[in-house]
Amino acid sequence: MTEAEIQKMIDEINDKFVEARDEIEFAQEDAETTYFNESCEAAREITQEALDMFNALLSRLDDDERGKLQRSMGMKMEQLKAELEQLETMHD
Repeated sequence: MTEAEIQKMIDEINDKFVEARDEIEFAQEDAETTYFNESCEAAREITQEALDMFNALLSRLDDDERGKLQRSMGMKMEQLKAELEQLETMHD
């Protein structure tokens, strides 16, 4: 992959990350309303899309590039997972 292709995918992942965080926030705001289940499902789907995109890019990179990506984006992907898990506890 070229540097430009990698950067394009990173930009797309970052956009999806922002979208996922927004959906999680919307779902949190909908807690204890009739819209919560629907909002939670939307947050779950978009979060999974962001994580899938990140993992797909990781799988296409060599070890050096993969390490760089993990260092630059790994923590925020873990943050996204944690926020979704927190949302899931509100769902119970």
